[in-house]
Amino acid sequence: MVAEVRYRNLEDISYKEAGIYENTRFEKIHNVVYDNSNNASYKVAHEIAALIRQKEKDEMYCVLGLATGSSPIKVYEELIRLHKEKGLSFKNVVTFNLDEYYPMEKDNVQSYYDFMHEYLFNHIDIPKDHINIPSGDTHPDKILETCIAYENKIKKYGGLDFQLLGIGRTGHIGFNEPGSHYNSRTRLITLDHLTRTDAASSFLGLENVPKRAITMGIGTVKEAKRIVLLAWGENKAEIIKKTIEGEITSQVPATYLQLHKNTTFVLDEGAASLLTQYKTPWLVGPCMWTEETISNAIIWLCELTSKSILRLTDKDYNDNGMESLLAKEGNAYDLNIKMFNKLQHTITGWPGGKPNADDTSRPERAIPEKKRVLIFSPHPDDDVISMGGTLDRLVEQGHDVHVAYQTSGNIAVSNHEALKFVEVVTTMDCNNNVFNTIVEAIQTQENFEFNTPELLFLKGVIRQKESLGATRYLNISDEKVHFLNMPFYETGAIKKKPLGEEDVEIISNLIKEIKPHQIYAAGDLADPHGTHRVCLDALFSAIEKIKLNDFMKECWVWLYRGAWQEWGLHEIDMAVPMSPDQVIKKRKAIFFHQSQKDRVMFQGDDSREFWVRAEERNQDTAMKYHQLGLADYAAMEAFKRYHF
Repeated sequence: MVAEVRYRNLEDISYKEAGIYENTRFEKIHNVVYDNSNNASYKVAHEIAALIRQKEKDEMYCVLGLATGSSPIKVYEELIRLHKEKGLSFKNVVTFNLDEYYPMEKDNVQSYYDFMHEYLFNHIDIPKDHINIPSGDTHPDKILETCIAYENKIKKYGGLDFQLLGIGRTGHIGFNEPGSHYNSRTRLITLDHLTRTDAASSFLGLENVPKRAITMGIGTVKEAKRIVLLAWGENKAEIIKKTIEGEITSQVPATYLQLHKNTTFVLDEGAASLLTQYKTPWLVGPCMWTEETISNAIIWLCELTSKSILRLTDKDYNDNGMESLLAKEGNAYDLNIKMFNKLQHTITGWPGGKPNADDTSRPERAIPEKKRVLIFSPHPDDDVISMGGTLDRLVEQGHDVHVAYQTSGNIAVSNHEALKFVEVVTTMDCNNNVFNTIVEAIQTQENFEFNTPELLFLKGVIRQKESLGATRYLNISDEKVHFLNMPFYETGAIKKKPLGEEDVEIISNLIKEIKPHQIYAAGDLADPHGTHRVCLDALFSAIEKIKLNDFMKECWVWLYRGAWQEWGLHEIDMAVPMSPDQVIKKRKAIFFHQSQKDRVMFQGDDSREFWVRAEERNQDTAMKYHQLGLADYAAMEAFKRYHF
């Protein structure tokens, strides 16, 4: 189902009128918001398919500008399905890709040439000579010449009929980084540090990411007859807000699209979450005051005025677009008391429920007194990083706690770490041929992050044993620790297989075996193709499959966030405070994951170690509660309940 939006759906927009829409008070680019990226991708793919068919009917080439990255993957999958099942032909299609790293060989798995063939071209009937991708192996002396030829070839075909875009967190489209000129053309460009950081996981480290790229220019992109930009997940929300609501500036190149008359941004709810009409709808116009909207508005008002909840006045509400809420609820005093109590009731030191207590105003049930708890951890350290304090509480309070590590996390162990471990083994047993082979392979390979089946196995064992060290430290017996090794992950490479029925079956079988009263899982809403999100989708699919079982009627699902983000205060249903001693204990549990402590393979753009990120995030949550007028705790872990 499509989420409720202010604008017409994509299929209702004709080319002539796509640039004409009912504007909001703040938005300068037409956008459509869907409840998830799969539904959005389906709509975009069908718009492209309709264009291809119309051009075929008119006996004309359909000239498509294509993008790479995770955002368009589902669009390409649907186009492939339409080709194989519905007879969609690409024989009249000519494609021009936006960009390519430089230098980059075509057969390199990180090349966009490889990406496009793997995700689209190898599966459709497009003529090979209709495929155009900037050449990353061009001789330096020939770059200007080849860029001009690329531009001329686009013009030869009459320009781009449709340009598909993603957006980087610097606001780049293609690789047009901040500072790019409005009339820029295809050229060699130096990549922004943040762009390279975002690509680091694909290259197994920032040091391996090329510093330059060849990109189609802003001037080339803006001449396309139709532009659709895709953005998924909360990690794109900030740049989407700047692009759609901000002023046109070369520092956010995507803002140039405000001047294009036929552009639509296609977003999921995560990417749209910071747009004014979604984050603070009371500033846009008449607002539907739901319980969640009221909570969000009052917390926002406290932050704006630097006041605690109980100090807000009628004037504060009236001066900041919330007069309709005041009229609905009566007065600030009643609103403040209601909100204060709501937040107060989310706080509990008994995440499994407090025995023999009135649970009317508590986030968890008192009965059964001792619960079976199943904690799903996407990687072998997410449990202690994101909810180590709560996990410790659940064990100490006598609940039957199980931990399930959904993936091996093996590719996140560097060869440096693997070599360190295997050399210990070979020192003790110099006759072990398997380990000697691994040592020799690591020491003789130029690419220090290659993998072999034996090496991947070793890395998986390293992460298993680190996990067991942490769970033993928290007094969880080994038989209650489950290593699921979900098949979608076990490719030995960054690129994963699609989530399959076998993955879902593994999850559902474990739930049926344990019959938990509580499930905890990573509720990551950022990258829809990231491991956390895929693991969450697998859990949701498993729950859907088995939810009619009797034991599921007593099962509650609690979602925690990953290492980078936390729930907004208005989203939190349970907040578990930690004492200073518990903060230290959680830190020590994280330290057992030694292979992830210092030289981390997938650091992201945050240079802090995982334990520092987690600690500061938990402290920040506690501080925010205190600033709203509630008790002062050292740290807090937060959870949102998922209702199925």
